[in-house]
Amino acid sequence: MPDLKLLADVPTADEREAIDVVVGGEAAGDGRVTRSDRTRRHLLLPALRAAQRRVGWVTPGALGYASRRLEIPPAEAYGVATFYALIALEERPADVLHVCTDLCCALAGATVPDGAQPSPCLGLCERAPASLRTVAGPEPREEQIPATGPPLPQTSGLKLLRRIAEGVDPESQPEFVALARARELGPDAVIAAVKASPLLGRGGAAFPTGRKWEAVASQPATPHYLVCNADESEPGTFKDRVIMEQDPFALVESMAIAMYATGCEKGFIYIRAEYPLAQKRIQHAIDASGFDIELRIGAGAYVCGEETALFQSIEGFRGEPRNKPPFPVEVGLFGKPTVVNNVETLVNVPHILLGDDARDTRLFCLSGNVGRPGLYEVELGTPLRDLLELAEAEPAKAVLLGGAAGSFLRPDQLDLELSFDAAREAGVTLGSGVVIVFGENADLVSAVLRIAEFFRDESCGQCVPCRVGTVRQEEALHRLASGRTNGNELAVLADLEQVMRDASICGLGQTAASAVTSAMKNLGVLA
Repeated sequence: MPDLKLLADVPTADEREAIDVVVGGEAAGDGRVTRSDRTRRHLLLPALRAAQRRVGWVTPGALGYASRRLEIPPAEAYGVATFYALIALEERPADVLHVCTDLCCALAGATVPDGAQPSPCLGLCERAPASLRTVAGPEPREEQIPATGPPLPQTSGLKLLRRIAEGVDPESQPEFVALARARELGPDAVIAAVKASPLLGRGGAAFPTGRKWEAVASQPATPHYLVCNADESEPGTFKDRVIMEQDPFALVESMAIAMYATGCEKGFIYIRAEYPLAQKRIQHAIDASGFDIELRIGAGAYVCGEETALFQSIEGFRGEPRNKPPFPVEVGLFGKPTVVNNVETLVNVPHILLGDDARDTRLFCLSGNVGRPGLYEVELGTPLRDLLELAEAEPAKAVLLGGAAGSFLRPDQLDLELSFDAAREAGVTLGSGVVIVFGENADLVSAVLRIAEFFRDESCGQCVPCRVGTVRQEEALHRLASGRTNGNELAVLADLEQVMRDASICGLGQTAASAVTSAMKNLGVLA
């Protein structure tokens, strides 16, 4: 039985050392823990990552040792390890090249060399085609390998990106003027200022930020937590990465303000594993500033961008979304009131408190067939066509707005105003700010099939509508693409869309058919 094998295998000295550094202390020679670690289950994923970074994969011995140290049943630890795409449970080389094959890199002609592993989006879409190299050993490292250098093509009209455009040193701590202002105002006044602003969440849900902060601040249960969701894994999204890499202190100061205003005793930043430079610079900013903020690193799971799945991941469980209610403002991380905001949302707050720029701007990630790919900042309400002209986009066959969970637009729909209300009226979403341009020679069929494959791979499998629906959706699309149809694929796809939208637990399943349906209905792809 797997459990017996896990318990019987012995870790190497290197694996034991790597796990002990994360868990703390040492285990007794007979394998029994020297003290109870029952309350430290949240260290499971960091421990597994540490073992893999040391030897290249998570061996049965390492998995069993982590289970014993944290007093987690081996079957549960195995379930967590198998949940994440970047945790390897089969032997592989210490040096691995992960090559992105997702939408933007495919448009840039990405190919996977022998010995490399194909990868979903690595968040380097403006610098496609991209790869990630992971090297295990006593001094493990991860290295992003983009095709081009880091561009910030827009240099004027900026608010959130102004410091980056001015060439701020990402490792030099600035004076935290906005935090000082927050302390002058007091928590209630800070929340009132954010409530009075037009700031809506920039992660896709567009919930009023001030209302969320107020709800957590008023909760009697303690402690309160702040979680910065930096797990941007939507194909085509890279805005949070640019901020964390090039202006990390802006995020750390913004988190300190949010923690002060809402009474949060501790903050967490959850960053996807594919962002090694962002991790390094954010950790440096945390260490330099001294705030009680902890960096947590994912392991390859798009669904962990959903806030409750993110909680599960931090707590040491499979990253499966929770049912709502209760909502995170009441029962969030570790069962306590929790503020969850993404990076772009948070870095708006200092500007609100200082009153230095009242414009309501939004970050958009331009990639695909554009002459000047990169991160752009424009006022909400700017026509999409103007944004595409700014990025020198090629004549478009289609534009994917909002990412894999968004919608395909036709060339005659590019006058759409980029605002929450205009997008809602048009039946589309701004999502996480993705804008991917598909030029006249782009293969839209392949793009639609890749989106369907992405959702099938990324479904956590917890609920039947998503687990089964994403598979059946991909199968029907492949039949249509190959011409081997049974005559009812369109009806099947329509039924699947409705069932997944109405019955899936979280947004992944609810939007898994959005881009596919828009491509078929709006563009006639595979219809």
